[in-house]
Amino acid sequence: MSYPFSMPKYLRGMMFLITLIMMTTGVAMSAQTSSERELLDAAARGDVATIQSLIKQGINIDARNEHRQTALLVATHNNQVDSAKTLIEAGADVNAKDMIHDSPYLYAGARGHLEILKMTLSNGADLKSTNRFGGTALIPAAERGHVETVRTLIKAGVDIDHINNLGWTALIEAVILSDGGPAHVQIIRLLKDAGADMSIGDHEGVTALQHAKKRGFSEIVTVLAK
Repeated sequence: MSYPFSMPKYLRGMMFLITLIMMTTGVAMSAQTSSERELLDAAARGDVATIQSLIKQGINIDARNEHRQTALLVATHNNQVDSAKTLIEAGADVNAKDMIHDSPYLYAGARGHLEILKMTLSNGADLKSTNRFGGTALIPAAERGHVETVRTLIKAGVDIDHINNLGWTALIEAVILSDGGPAHVQIIRLLKDAGADMSIGDHEGVTALQHAKKRGFSEIVTVLAK
């Protein structure tokens, strides 16, 4: 590609980078076969019959779209339980991450898609894998109030005291990013009963109990202070 002679060097560099990204994306999309696109579309809409047919034809079960999402991750995004079951039984990778570091296991945990989460846990989910914030599946599950998901992940053996890139454990995040309601009270209790270290503070050294007091979450304070 040629550039105007007067174009500043940094702009020429940016133009080259943009062109390279567009060319790379184009190659990736053109490399995706029509059958693979059909698999991804079928996973999104829950079309199990089409998925099964493509599997019998020898489709690449972990084919990816332009966002690096596999069919299983697409099915998980839409909570298509039957599609996910079919794909997992056919050997789909429950730990395959997309461009933003989501995997079927991590996404199911974060969104509280409990049935799919349990299937990933039974089929090789990497409990130590982390999302783009450096957190395990347990941390966003705790933040979003998914009580049964938290219970399931604790039972599976996820590190309760893992600290993400923000300096937060599941216990801390369940306080500072919640409304202090009944679901989060239950989650705090589950984490505490499972042995969560309440002495861990955030980057400023503030513990979950201290955050709860500052926010006026009396029920959570009661649970943590016992």
